[in-house]
Amino acid sequence: MNKSLQTITLGGGCFWCLDAVFVCVKGISRIESGYCNGQLQAPTYEQVCTGHTGHNEVVQLTFDPAQISVREILEIFFTIHDPTTLNRQGNDVGTQYRSGIYFSQPEHEAVAREVIAELQSDPACTRPIVTELLPLANYWPAEDYHQDYFAKNPHQGYCMAVAGPKVAKFRKTFSRLAK
Repeated sequence: MNKSLQTITLGGGCFWCLDAVFVCVKGISRIESGYCNGQLQAPTYEQVCTGHTGHNEVVQLTFDPAQISVREILEIFFTIHDPTTLNRQGNDVGTQYRSGIYFSQPEHEAVAREVIAELQSDPACTRPIVTELLPLANYWPAEDYHQDYFAKNPHQGYCMAVAGPKVAKFRKTFSRLAK
């Protein structure tokens, strides 16, 4: 792996939606759907869906900071999900759908704190941001069928109703960052 590449792990509801958006972003070279910050080793999707493992559905992004900054990644992240709903995104309910930023570099934590503070101080933000900000722990890749799910299943109902509109919102709001 290129030594200049960095990773950050994000949870914002179903990982299919985050994957669908971030695959369109310049500077992001790898996206892996997975689970993190739970107690169980090597959890399965079925186990995570119970809400009893403590894991969050996440995407782990590998990116080139010369092409896209952590701040830009987080701006996209906060635009495509609701960081003010605890343990839910739309109809997806449970701790595995919580908003979270999981870092392995202290600089990423600092940027995330700045972005969250800026968002929270914006008069348009009328509810508290509940995004958890924690060091990455106990990360496991999701099963193969979850990887690139939107690209492989664009006509699946959830993809059309939920992931597709998030991709459209990204393309409209961040066209300068689109591949």
